[in-house]
Amino acid sequence: MSPDPEIRVLLVDDDPLVRAGLRVMLDGHTLTDGAAPRRIRVVGDAGDGDEVPAAVRAGRPHVVLMDLRMRRVNGVVATQRLTAEPDPPTVVVLTTFDADEHVVRALRAGAGGFLLKDAAPEGIVEAVRAAADGDAVLSPAITRRLIGIVRGGPGPVDRRRAARSRLDRLAGRERDVAEAVARGGSNADIAEELHMSVATVKSYVSKLLRELGLDNRVQIALLVRDAGD
Repeated sequence: MSPDPEIRVLLVDDDPLVRAGLRVMLDGHTLTDGAAPRRIRVVGDAGDGDEVPAAVRAGRPHVVLMDLRMRRVNGVVATQRLTAEPDPPTVVVLTTFDADEHVVRALRAGAGGFLLKDAAPEGIVEAVRAAADGDAVLSPAITRRLIGIVRGGPGPVDRRRAARSRLDRLAGRERDVAEAVARGGSNADIAEELHMSVATVKSYVSKLLRELGLDNRVQIALLVRDAGD
């Protein structure tokens, strides 16, 4: 979670109207759901993926809302490049399309979730909050859609074998948390389901990321789904 009293956001989209609309929606919005109020501040925008590195250096965002379909450098490639850097911001893919292979590729590249552009304003604000706090920006319904794509993707047998080998390293409670993450549960949902505190769930998720060599909880979910039933 960011210790800052504000959440800095970078907007990446090739449509200037989309960027303008998101800026109006987000910039200056105050979140009052935590111990202290936090303000969302839009620190910049970019019209193509090749502009992202400079914009990130200039604005130091916590969250990047990333379009997928851009002319020069698409959102998947931009996400791969960004998440390969030390201490990258959380990327949330922003798309007009439902879950598809491009979204899965972005999530595998390290994006922390995805959001449809026609989401309600409060949904976009909540997604920014969740991304800044390290929660996956994936609803259970979206997770179910992604399951079908992941299972139907290329090389399912080899990927399943590799995923199962990695998950075999996990002890019982770690495996329970990983499977709950794969079902799309928030930290609070998982805590209630497994009779843990939220702090304990967060500790388990952090441990899973270290042990599995993953960037975020969305990748935990994809790994579990790759392993199959």
